[in-house]
Amino acid sequence: MKTLSSPVPAGAVSRRNFLKTSLVLAAGSALSPRAWSQVPGANDAVRVAVVGLNQRGQGHLAEFAKLRGVRIAALCDVDRRVLDAVAAKHPGAATYQDLRRLLESREVDAISIATTNHWHALATIWACQAGKDVYVEKPCSHNVFEGRQCVEAARKYGRIVQHGTQQRAGGGARWAALVRSGRYGRLLIAKGYCCKPRWSIGYKPVTAPPPELDFNLWLGPAPEQPFHANLVHYNWHWFWDFGNGDIGNQGVHEMDLARWAIGGTLPRSVVSLGGRYVDGPDFKDQGQTPNQLVTILDFGSALLLFETRGLVGRDPRWPQKVANELYFEAGVVREGKFFPKGRTTGEPLPELSLPVYEGGIFQNFIDCVRSRRADRLAAPILEGHYSSACCHLGNISYRLARARPFEKPADLGRDEVVGESILALLENTRAIGVDPARATLWVGPKLRFDPARERFTGRQAAEANRLLTREYRAPFVVPKKV
Repeated sequence: MKTLSSPVPAGAVSRRNFLKTSLVLAAGSALSPRAWSQVPGANDAVRVAVVGLNQRGQGHLAEFAKLRGVRIAALCDVDRRVLDAVAAKHPGAATYQDLRRLLESREVDAISIATTNHWHALATIWACQAGKDVYVEKPCSHNVFEGRQCVEAARKYGRIVQHGTQQRAGGGARWAALVRSGRYGRLLIAKGYCCKPRWSIGYKPVTAPPPELDFNLWLGPAPEQPFHANLVHYNWHWFWDFGNGDIGNQGVHEMDLARWAIGGTLPRSVVSLGGRYVDGPDFKDQGQTPNQLVTILDFGSALLLFETRGLVGRDPRWPQKVANELYFEAGVVREGKFFPKGRTTGEPLPELSLPVYEGGIFQNFIDCVRSRRADRLAAPILEGHYSSACCHLGNISYRLARARPFEKPADLGRDEVVGESILALLENTRAIGVDPARATLWVGPKLRFDPARERFTGRQAAEANRLLTREYRAPFVVPKKV
């Protein structure tokens, strides 16, 4: 087995030298990573590297292994224990702890990114600059600025970049097709649910990182900080420096379908409310992101309403729910049926002509790598950017929230459907023993947004715009000019 780990400290190779080398190589062919002169032909194997080998990365490996004409050429993970365990099942693949060493390889055509959220954009941009095509997990970005930079990098370097919202290669098109058909009148609200069990993660003490983990590489673009075991390998989702809460985890899938149904890019305003409520002593834990959140995005033509609730799965009154609903003038589409206004009996949905992607989203990615047809991607990076950005905007309103009484705010929820979502959040939270008289509801400001400029406007714009990006830790800097 060919094994290449980082022989020098992670910061020893400057980003300037890395990018200079990558740009020279990429300039050798605007189209091709293979031998920097030709795209993989029909009889050539597309050589894929998977970056990030826990959980979702294992799924990537399984999906690519099913595809004819695809070879797992390399594996990359900052945790040597994880890397070695996966490499034992792929004896022909080169292994890397440092993504930068991987991107120098001419034996890789495309990389598939399943890292922590805060690495998604930088890995995508670096890969484009190094002449690689990219499949990047959702969300493609940790903040709005990063998503736009991914789009620009794909365009500038002529790369195929697919976003991991796989429902776009399946039945997800039905939601948009129902709206476009006009069958039920005007769409009023597109609603998404992300209600999965997200209970207390407790507290983990600060310790030295395990010896097999290159914690400097794991931190990457994030601020320097001490290690604790609630970060590695999953609970990072609930810390602002690394994750985006469940709205940016599971929720981005349903956000994508709701936004697709509306047909817009980004909203003209956003407001969120909720909090982090857990069982246990003092109803607190180490996590930071909300596990109860209602987000309202106004697209002008329709509202996008999103419920993120994590206090579910223990009480039958509050089950898990990952779903979408469409509220039309004539009634509601939910659970695979249409319910006309005033009726409790649903009707079958009409047959609709939907795009077909044989083999699913991974096959579609490989097909586009071969054809160089970015316009045939099921989930192009631009759409991934917009849907990821909607999640980020919801989080920004929440992060600027002020404490309010634990009751439905008088200035929100005038719409019946929105009001029901807020009441569900409150009642679900009370069900775990939270005392309304002592609890706080965090209500964010209604922030106005310019979709064309991708900037906030009006009151609190300066404060909100600072959260569209972040300070990056050298040399892991998402560039302002890709």
